[in-house]
Amino acid sequence: MDRHDPVLPDLLQPNLKLIFCGTAPSLRSADKQAYYAHPGNKFWQVLYETRLVPIRLQPSDYHRVIEFGLGFTDLVKYAKGSDADLASSDYDIKSFSDKIEKYQPSIVAFTSKKSGETYLGRPVSYGLQTDKIGQTMIYVLPSTSGRASRYWNIGPWKNLSRLVLELNNRSVDFNN
Repeated sequence: MDRHDPVLPDLLQPNLKLIFCGTAPSLRSADKQAYYAHPGNKFWQVLYETRLVPIRLQPSDYHRVIEFGLGFTDLVKYAKGSDADLASSDYDIKSFSDKIEKYQPSIVAFTSKKSGETYLGRPVSYGLQTDKIGQTMIYVLPSTSGRASRYWNIGPWKNLSRLVLELNNRSVDFNN
């Protein structure tokens, strides 16, 4: 990887329903060249359980989420590791905002409280935020990382799925 190339490429296109935004790729994700690739990360299981995708995907299938109107990016594109490993200079909030304004998804979902708070510059609660990026709604999710398991709650993920489906004039029943 050239030091001018992102650790993981963005997976973006105009008018997606939902773009997931993490803080930075983990060491495992960087090594595997796939989003949310650590075996202890629940991301792919939760994506399926909440019906954000209709099939079970593996990290190596990450590029397939575009088929379902989803995309990926990170606040940190040129460094990797846990939040504690990152320097404030690794974050590029302006580039992130520019991407969201360019591609205009319905929703951008930060996949951890840390990434949401870093972008918004203030403490946040999980769920839909009052802030927007252009017309894009902002949503903050609990991290699916094994390191964040003590904070895990699938509720905000289910609520996000309902919101996405409402935007597409569909409904979902999590009891079936």
